[in-house]
This record gives sequence, structure tokens and C-alpha cells, in this order.
Amino acid sequence: MSEREALIVGPDSRARCSWVGDDELYRKYHDEEWGNPLRGDHRLFEKIMLEAFQAGLSWITILRRREGIRDAFDNFDATAIARYGDEEVARLLADPRIIRNRLKVSAAITNARATLELTQNDPGALDALLWSFAPPARATRLHSFAEVPAITEESTAMSKALKARGYRFVGPTTMYALMQSAGMVDDHLEGCWRVA
Repeated sequence: MSEREALIVGPDSRARCSWVGDDELYRKYHDEEWGNPLRGDHRLFEKIMLEAFQAGLSWITILRRREGIRDAFDNFDATAIARYGDEEVARLLADPRIIRNRLKVSAAITNARATLELTQNDPGALDALLWSFAPPARATRLHSFAEVPAITEESTAMSKALKARGYRFVGPTTMYALMQSAGMVDDHLEGCWRVA
């Protein structure tokens, strides 16, 4: 992929990473969220939930459903979600605003319980755990998406650490996507307007 193909110029004449395409929601996500450092247990738990729901799907599908997922899952409140039982699972599986996959809904509840176990007596523990795997910044910026890894040593280690604490749907590829989304790595390509 050439640098030209790696970037796309939007209607505002700004060059962006080409995965944005011409979708306004993707453009907003790219410009305002992707690659920005995200801190806090609640906000990172939300990312874990959304990335788990994304597994096997496109990220735009999740972005389009994010508000529905947020509403259906009590604003990503781990305490509330951890209490969900059969009635809430049935409600969720009937809700067209979310990804109605029983395994992913079950994983959201399991992950909420794991988050509570981790953070209840140690606020900030999820944040500290996830950010402990953030690699040093790259010395040079990438020029094409062919150079962007799907899995790294750090995302593999993060995945193992979360699985050891009972989390599900947190494989190395999913965790690398979380690292990109939460700004633990900055994969904006050379020439993208977001590059400082």
C-alpha cells in the first residue's frame, strides 16, 4: 500500500487514515477518539465491552450501535451489569440496538464481575493494569496499514493477564484494537492530520 492509499482527504481538506472512508461517524471517531489516551476504570471497561462485542464484526457496526449498547447496559456501569441475571439476559437478547449474541452478552456480565473484583477495593486497578502493557512510543511513524500489527507482544501479554483474571473475549487481536482505541499505541499514519 502506498502512502497515497494509506490516507484519504476528507471534505474538510484534511488528510486522514484511509480506513475512515467517507463515513462521517468514522471520521468523527478517528478525529476525536482513536489514538487519544483514555484513562479511568469506567471508560476502559466500556472499551473492553465494545471491543468484545466487535469481535468478528466491523468497528463501524459497533460505533453505530454504541449508544444503544450504552443504554441497554446501564451506561457501562460494571456494578449494575455484574448483577444481571436471566431476566436481564433475555431482555438484552431481545434488544435490536445491541449485538444479540448470547456469548458476548454473557462475556459482558462476566467481564463486569471481573472488573468489580479487580477494582472494588483498589479503584484505578483496571486502568493501571491495562496501561502497564502500553509499549514505548515508536521512534518513527508508520506509513501504511500494512505496517500496523494485528497482534503484539504487549497485546498478547494484556490478553493473558485479563484472561487470568476471568475476562472473556479479550484475545490478543481484540486487545491490540483496544490499545489503538485507548491511545496506548498511536497508529495514525504519517501525513494524517492527527499526527502532532
